[in-house]
Amino acid sequence: MQLNVNHEDVIIDEVFQRLLPPLAEKVFSDLEESLLKYGVRDPLVLWDGILIDGYNRFEISKKHDLPINTVSMEFPSRDSVIIWIIKNQMERRNLTPAEVRLYRGIHYNTEKRMVGNITGRNQYSEEFLQNEEIPQNRSTVSKLAEHYNVSRSTIERDGKIANTMEVIENISPDTKADILSGKTHITNKQLQELSSAPAEEIKNIISQIEDGTFESRKSPVKNDAEANATEDMPQWEIEFAKMTEEFRQMIKKQSPPNDTDVIKSALRQYIEMLEGLYRGI
Repeated sequence: MQLNVNHEDVIIDEVFQRLLPPLAEKVFSDLEESLLKYGVRDPLVLWDGILIDGYNRFEISKKHDLPINTVSMEFPSRDSVIIWIIKNQMERRNLTPAEVRLYRGIHYNTEKRMVGNITGRNQYSEEFLQNEEIPQNRSTVSKLAEHYNVSRSTIERDGKIANTMEVIENISPDTKADILSGKTHITNKQLQELSSAPAEEIKNIISQIEDGTFESRKSPVKNDAEANATEDMPQWEIEFAKMTEEFRQMIKKQSPPNDTDVIKSALRQYIEMLEGLYRGI
């Protein structure tokens, strides 16, 4: 049932809000224009009075004092809400490859936390993973690997990346946004390694990013496109070259040689990056 509520009655939760990537300036502007013209037609979603879907619409409606409607959903825990938010974002958003990796990692870390808490395991996590082709006695990492059609190692890597991004966000939300948007290039391997690094090391990396002195690790063979890049070269072409070189290096460093699991994992990551680039053009 939809309810008409006052903006002051809606609770904002920073953790939930951070799960929702900010809209690009043009997209936000278009949304604002639409809401001013037609009103807030879609209801905002609440859990125990906390906003869990519709933060951009809420921000715009509050700014212009537009009336809003809400619907309430029931969840047994905050972790259940997190998984629900991730599901929504993965289905509805045109996400960058970095955002996809982050969501998978947050989902994995959340699911592990819920598995460790017997009372935390509930219908919402099970429904999200439900797939008759996936044996229900398999581990969390196996289920999520099957669900997202990636390798187990990819899910575990994404979990480490999510841990690093959480620390980065706590220190500098802007740096996190730059990494997710691709404005700042930092390799997946670096993000993985930083998951177990001292806080001071992460702060140092952030400082380098903020003052423009940070350099992502370069591969032994310099990307030809990067070496020959000019100012008038399309950004998508430069990004494509970087992605291709990253893929080549992942294959080159595989051990043992011709490991099909590694090749499949590298190909899947490459496809995800290309899909993100395609959506961004």
